[in-house]
Amino acid sequence: MNRIKQLFEKKQKDILSIYFTAGFPNLNDTRDVIRELEANGIDLIEIGIPFSDPMADGPTIQDSGTIALKNGMTLKILFSQLKDIRKEVNIPLIMMGYLNPIMQYGFENFCKQCKETGIDGAIIPDLPFNDYINEFKPIADKYDIKIVMLITPETSEERIRLIDEHTDSFIYMVSSAATTGAQKSFDDKKQDYFRRINSMNLRNPRLIGFGISNKATLDAAQANASGAIIGSKFITLLKESQDIKAAVKALKETLNN
Repeated sequence: MNRIKQLFEKKQKDILSIYFTAGFPNLNDTRDVIRELEANGIDLIEIGIPFSDPMADGPTIQDSGTIALKNGMTLKILFSQLKDIRKEVNIPLIMMGYLNPIMQYGFENFCKQCKETGIDGAIIPDLPFNDYINEFKPIADKYDIKIVMLITPETSEERIRLIDEHTDSFIYMVSSAATTGAQKSFDDKKQDYFRRINSMNLRNPRLIGFGISNKATLDAAQANASGAIIGSKFITLLKESQDIKAAVKALKETLNN
């Protein structure tokens, strides 16, 4: 069984997923970041593929992507870094990136490399849903790579139910229509959105991302979904410390206080 499916069968609440940009702060940090996150109890890791035009990302992740690209990170290098990663870690690993570099690599080749490397899924924010259904899903299914789709407060109920019907891992629930970035709290409007989606009784579990940076936002997300995704806050801590162990330790302290 796919590791993402195994995770959600084993654990229905309080799942914590961490996003980081591959090749940041240094080109060869990828494996060390993954190992350190798993060692500190993280349930799921999203490995960011740096791209020059990350339209859904705020300044923090944009900056990390720019640095990673200057460091020389490419998909080819990333897959080489992840070779034999399954000898070291067991938790689900997901690639997250924009369609352009994946298409340049070749989508079937991408899925094949994911399968061979031990990657369990992919999040492609700018992949149109109809293209996913008609062109991408059959290839991803062939290699058992779970494609995770995003929803926002503006996504219609009809589209949400279509996504729920045609995916089979979890739904990435974006907390707001804005770009990524840390927030101190979620306002009433966002809380209403969380409760509205929760009341739909969807088949797939949900993880809430965008803006989670402290205990208050983490608790709010985990109260209204199976768990939370943290990206910008961890990237900030990596940049500030330039030390992976220190950044992970600081993240745990931030989320506990």
